[in-house]
Amino acid sequence: MAATALTTRRTTGKVIVDSKGAETERTVHPLGIVAKGPAWYLVSHTETGRRTFRIDRVTSADPTGDPVHRPEDFDLAESWREIADEIDRKRTPLEVQAVCAPHAIGILRIGFGNRLEVGGTTTDGRIDVVIRGHDDYTLAGELAGLVEWLEVTGPPGVRGHLASIGNALVERYS
Repeated sequence: MAATALTTRRTTGKVIVDSKGAETERTVHPLGIVAKGPAWYLVSHTETGRRTFRIDRVTSADPTGDPVHRPEDFDLAESWREIADEIDRKRTPLEVQAVCAPHAIGILRIGFGNRLEVGGTTTDGRIDVVIRGHDDYTLAGELAGLVEWLEVTGPPGVRGHLASIGNALVERYS
């Protein structure tokens, strides 16, 4: 369906089932197909802008015969990175500010991947970082084991949860 539209460079009228089971019909200009894990997505231009659609939720696709309007400077890989970053930011809206020992940045990169932003070096030689997460409590739990290398400077809610976790550890293991 989507592959045919891409190879023939024709717009497609489609019926799409969203994550809640609702069907909508859209006319799309297919720009490319990408994979994220086991799921495949159609990157398209629609009347409301660039959109992605999970291919397994497309129930039908009928070529309209109209040519695809594809921007001259369109880069599928760059577009997908922007889409994936936007989705990740929506899923992990909380930002924690911290400073990290330089030798532990690799550990943070492994543990947090694209949820980690590395900044500059502070006057005491540590490195400013921002780590994104879903909520105060969950992110505090993820960070608690890194206390040897990481000092969370904000927000206060995460610092409060870290203090509670520390108190619970002291009570249990004293």
